[in-house]
Amino acid sequence: MSLHQKASVHHSANLDAERQAASRVTVIGMILDAVLGAIKVIAGALFHSQALIVDGIHSFSDVASDLVVLGVMRFSRQAPDQNHPYGHQRIETIGTLALGSILIAVGAILAWDNILRLFAGGADHVPEWPVLVAAAVSVGSKEWIYRYTRHVGQAIRSDLIIANAWHSRTDAFSSVIVLFSTIGAMVGFIWLDILAAVVIAAIVIHIGWKFTWDSVKELVDTGLSAEDTRMLKIIANDTDGVRNVHELRSRRMGHDILLDIHLVVRPEISVSEGHQIGMQVVSNMRDALGNIRDINFHIDAEHDEDHPPTSEQLPSRQEIVDVLTRHMGELPSHTRLRLHYLKNKVHMELFFDNREHEPALENSEIRKQLAHYPWFGSLRTWYGAH
Repeated sequence: MSLHQKASVHHSANLDAERQAASRVTVIGMILDAVLGAIKVIAGALFHSQALIVDGIHSFSDVASDLVVLGVMRFSRQAPDQNHPYGHQRIETIGTLALGSILIAVGAILAWDNILRLFAGGADHVPEWPVLVAAAVSVGSKEWIYRYTRHVGQAIRSDLIIANAWHSRTDAFSSVIVLFSTIGAMVGFIWLDILAAVVIAAIVIHIGWKFTWDSVKELVDTGLSAEDTRMLKIIANDTDGVRNVHELRSRRMGHDILLDIHLVVRPEISVSEGHQIGMQVVSNMRDALGNIRDINFHIDAEHDEDHPPTSEQLPSRQEIVDVLTRHMGELPSHTRLRLHYLKNKVHMELFFDNREHEPALENSEIRKQLAHYPWFGSLRTWYGAH
């Protein structure tokens, strides 16, 4: 088995392990959400707490989001294929967008309903002590599932799982609000129960908006922060052999980062040395940001932001050989021609084995004739072993 095949098998195994971990933590959270939702809705209805009922509906919205997560993770962790060479992580982004939209819709409905109830006069009954028990159980349970889910999300580098963890924590926050509002209502401030329901709904809307906006930014290829971009440019500039850096572009795909960068190197170096310099830049950048998935580097011989871009009308190697043959005669078979396309001119170097192969014309005469070509930059000739 080749190294590429082994790497592919290893990558597929990692994806399977990540899918299993994501599914396991999500199913555990979904079961917990369903149980807590039922407890809170029933307890809220029986013991006169509108805030606890809203909190229970919030828990049921967690069940819906868990179903979304299970469906999305099944597809987003597939290995790259011919139609999706960068992978399927954007499916995860769309899932996060859907999850955020669900939260906004649920929060808006609950907020509106309880605002109307608040202006209508508030609650008719004082919440009873079982409401406190249900809220306390919810706080402890949801904080535990939040920590567990977030740990798994960070381990498999999934923004969707981390987002689902924070969704669980909002349920814990809302249950804390239920605790304090219930205590306040029991000591005489009955309206606190309805106000708490509105606050909980606002929390749900806020979290939903954060998930939605972050997903939209990723889908429109928002780049890295200015701080991270500046750090990566410094890393590239500090790499031996790099003269300058420009056109550093970035985008995200799930938790992964994709980069495009232009590196300016000395024009006289070989293609292979330029490539090796680029590979060193890649290594240094990945040491700084571990979630960089792909870096596409372009090697430039000059800083084309300071000069006009190289014209597509410059002659090819064969066209230049034809021009030289026309002015210098047939070149010896062992003659080597090196071309440098710089500042929209062609600079040439001719290497001859010895002076016996020197062209009939003097270099100055050849240059004079070539000067009539708008693309001609310079000509140098070399003799001896090379």
